[in-house]
Amino acid sequence: MTESDAPAQQPDPSYDVGHIHPDVSGGWLRAGTFGAMDGLGTNTALIAGVAAAGNAQTVMLSGVAGLLAGAFSMALGEYTSVTTANEQIDSEVDIERRAQRSRPLAERAELIGMLVNIGMTEGTAQTAADEIHRDEKRAVNFHLSAEIGLDPSEKPSPRLAAIASFVMFATGAVIPLIPYLLGYGSLAAGLACGAVGLLVVGALTARFTRKPVWWAAARQLMFGAVAVGATYAVGSLIGAAV
Repeated sequence: MTESDAPAQQPDPSYDVGHIHPDVSGGWLRAGTFGAMDGLGTNTALIAGVAAAGNAQTVMLSGVAGLLAGAFSMALGEYTSVTTANEQIDSEVDIERRAQRSRPLAERAELIGMLVNIGMTEGTAQTAADEIHRDEKRAVNFHLSAEIGLDPSEKPSPRLAAIASFVMFATGAVIPLIPYLLGYGSLAAGLACGAVGLLVVGALTARFTRKPVWWAAARQLMFGAVAVGATYAVGSLIGAAV
């Protein structure tokens, strides 16, 4: 038996490719990260601005109000945003499905052209296109993935994004309030807690982005410091004018 006559080896279904890809389509991770960052930055800046012109009780009340308002606003905004994006994807699916049904030959030719452009031979591309177009849903998803870079079967969940945004915003927003909630009423302690929170959340994002931990943490701390400094300056000016 020659080598060409030997039966083709079938791929082992248990074969481990050695890596997996996380969800990068804008689901819970983006919403949770943005919520935590926004909660930390917003409330730390808020208490700094209010503390420059008010007392500890005013700072705590403002911080709690900012936490609740921000968390609900973030959750509702995230839900609406993701839902709108998913509805737009659904609209594109309908357009592609109608095209598949009204002009199948043109869609097949389009797919063959795309496959040839990524390196397939004409014959292989024709065979692959015929295989893909045997199932309408698969054909629609494949065309949209190739044409606009979106897979309709992997849409993020609006509910999950909203919950992640609400929880993480509230978690981030409560951190700079910890000294006030414990009765200390110290702006310096609140800012220190906020700074630690910014460093920790920034460092945690590096786990998903594979960026250097120190760089991600320092970047977030820098952004937070700019927001806090600007808000404190405005609060000082208002306090001096009142």
